[in-house]
Amino acid sequence: MQVRSLFLLLVLILVAATAEAGKNKKEKTKKDGSKCEDWRWGPCVPNSKDCGLGYREGTCKGESKKLKCKIPCNWKKKFGADCKYKFESWGGCSAQTGLKTRSGILKKALYNAQCEETVYVTKPCSSKIKSKSKGQ
Repeated sequence: MQVRSLFLLLVLILVAATAEAGKNKKEKTKKDGSKCEDWRWGPCVPNSKDCGLGYREGTCKGESKKLKCKIPCNWKKKFGADCKYKFESWGGCSAQTGLKTRSGILKKALYNAQCEETVYVTKPCSSKIKSKSKGQ
């Protein structure tokens, strides 16, 4: 009976220590020395070219910070990396222009980015005619 109570006490101490360690870790990640809550963030600026790793500057009541960020190299640069859209399926091919069109509705604007509510994209129609192969 004493062994069981000792084991239970040991388990409780271990659980409490683990929870406390997790709490301290969370506090350290939140702690940045700033009490300001109204940060204004600029766009992600790549270190070289127009995509890849870079930084974003933020300001709040005279304070400034830099955060690391990344712009994917296959990103639609027209919309910016901080504007996320939900796109519809591609429409039919226009015989006059030779383009397909689809629209996207704003899903999320990161870092208070100024994003358009609806965007339209086009791409050239495929010149290949796809045919379904028939199973035999």
